[in-house]
Amino acid sequence: MTDKSAGGANDGAVADPAAARPGGPLPGDGESIVVPPAILKQQAGWGQAEARRAESGASKDETPQVFASNVRKKDLSEAGYDENPGSVGRLGVILGTVLAVLLVGSGVTLYVVNKPDSKKPAADAAPTSPPAPTQNPVPPIKTDAKVLPTVTGELGKKATIELPKEAADGNFVVKTLIEGTGPKVGKGNWVTADFTSKDWTTGKDLASSFDQNKPQLFQAGGGKLIPALDDAVTGHAAGSRVLVIAPPAAAFGPQGNPQMGVGAADNLVFVIDIKQATAPDATVSGDVAEPTEGMPKVKDNGKKPATITPVPGVAAPTELKTSVLIAGKGRKIESGEKVVVQYTGVLYADGKQFDSSLERGQAFSFATGGGGVIEGWDKAVTGQTIGSRIEVVIPPALGYGDKASEKIPANSTLVFVIDILDAGVGAAD
Repeated sequence: MTDKSAGGANDGAVADPAAARPGGPLPGDGESIVVPPAILKQQAGWGQAEARRAESGASKDETPQVFASNVRKKDLSEAGYDENPGSVGRLGVILGTVLAVLLVGSGVTLYVVNKPDSKKPAADAAPTSPPAPTQNPVPPIKTDAKVLPTVTGELGKKATIELPKEAADGNFVVKTLIEGTGPKVGKGNWVTADFTSKDWTTGKDLASSFDQNKPQLFQAGGGKLIPALDDAVTGHAAGSRVLVIAPPAAAFGPQGNPQMGVGAADNLVFVIDIKQATAPDATVSGDVAEPTEGMPKVKDNGKKPATITPVPGVAAPTELKTSVLIAGKGRKIESGEKVVVQYTGVLYADGKQFDSSLERGQAFSFATGGGGVIEGWDKAVTGQTIGSRIEVVIPPALGYGDKASEKIPANSTLVFVIDILDAGVGAAD
């Protein structure tokens, strides 16, 4: 839900000052993201931009760098949400990698960087820096090996990994240690997973999601995480613990990951605890409560959009109003987390629906506190528990203000029913 309210216009996770209105076309035919050099310098494999700046004489401390530019594509949703199913390539995917690093804070990211560029320079173009390393093909997954690390520790807690004396054989291995009883992870499912990792080549302990007290959240098979995490969970049931042996091609490739201290030839070990698998068309379930008095009535229609009916004679509120319809049993969502939700939105004035993720069968994801949604959504979702269903009435000042957006007239009060499916650390779409 791209914000163009009192808080400013946003596309993805940062303000887009050129946006004419939420979900609408930009003036001109393209858009760019300007990223401060300090952020670029933190990213593995992004140092080539500094080399080019040095050759051109630009100040590396003061000159912002254009990180990406593309032609704006039409938003999929009617309300101008910055929606991004796995099959759609948009600027938000690129920006999401930057946001993920900012959210993690510790400098650790399992997101893919330095993918090979299919665009070749012109024959007469003089290269200004060495080419980026080319990622080798990911080897096929094997289910066992002659020599494997020993893993101890309880499921759901940081694992202890003991390495053998022998070196890794270079195979990509995914071995089930504990078989879960939850739904199996399918490609495109949203997954939350905890991980413990170690460098088999150096013996060094690496990052763990347990250090952040939040799991990774991603779409299985979406290609945004390294294959050691992305490919390894597909086909395994929620509640499983799997051991993953990842050669460079299934991890960070020939560039390694200097932030994590991973070399170009290092074999890595991951122990992954799959917490939850959520289908793109999932909804929450539980005991349903009536909305707070005076708030619109809600009829649950299963996997179809809810029917939301404003109460006749009740004036639109001027402040944000939230009512919990189903109380989730998960933890509370903190600002900065990535959240996966289903939603239906209607106009308060007449109950006319303008958007619903359920009609597309594709849950919507966004980073709380990142400016990627209207302010009313950020305020309403942050602090709620995972597994909850909430009804939210958003006044114009926390929505789209005096600007029309697709099917939403200017100065509209909006009503949403939002199912909070899951949350964790992840890149914004």
